[in-house]
Amino acid sequence: MIVVSAAAPGDLVAAAGVLAEAFVDDPVTGAVVGGSAHDRLERTRHLFLGLLPSAIAHGTVDVARHVDRPEILGVALWEAPDAATSVLRLAARLPSFWRALGPGGLYRGVSTKIAIDRHRPRQPHWYLQEIGVAAAARGQGVGGALIHARLASVDAQDAAAYLESSSERNRRLYRRHDFVEVAVLDGVVGSPTTMWRASASDRSVGLTCRGARPCRPA
Repeated sequence: MIVVSAAAPGDLVAAAGVLAEAFVDDPVTGAVVGGSAHDRLERTRHLFLGLLPSAIAHGTVDVARHVDRPEILGVALWEAPDAATSVLRLAARLPSFWRALGPGGLYRGVSTKIAIDRHRPRQPHWYLQEIGVAAAARGQGVGGALIHARLASVDAQDAAAYLESSSERNRRLYRRHDFVEVAVLDGVVGSPTTMWRASASDRSVGLTCRGARPCRPA
């Protein structure tokens, strides 16, 4: 059985390792991190060591484990509707980002974040910033468990949710959780697709795309 809980500060290093393993070959993350193949995993780990602490403190990082084992199988990093992560806020973790990216990567990272933020819907929403599953745990329903757990809370708040996806395989998973495709995100390497999940009350009356036009339902 897989259980999902909020990450604790002691989960930081393991959670960063899982996300680094999951994103080392991701086209968007890879374009930002750069570097050679042999050091990209470590650079990606430092990237997540910079991103995770604030999110863990705000209770928006979920981790999945087997019910009787301590190892982290998967991690989901969310951003609450009232907690948008600005470039200025991320500057507090500059040492980790410097080790991960170097000066050129920092420029690419800021440029990528600006391009991504430009496409974010104005309507308040939960944002699935990153989700990753350890290689040894893939195919066991870990990603679905992580998404389901947070979306239960999102629906209880009658809130919407939003994400970007670079993978058709992942988009199939998101569609099963009521996300619909909105548009291709131009100006970002890999051209990820943006996806929107309407609030429970909007979905109940058939409104799947409020606040996220134009929408192309899957």
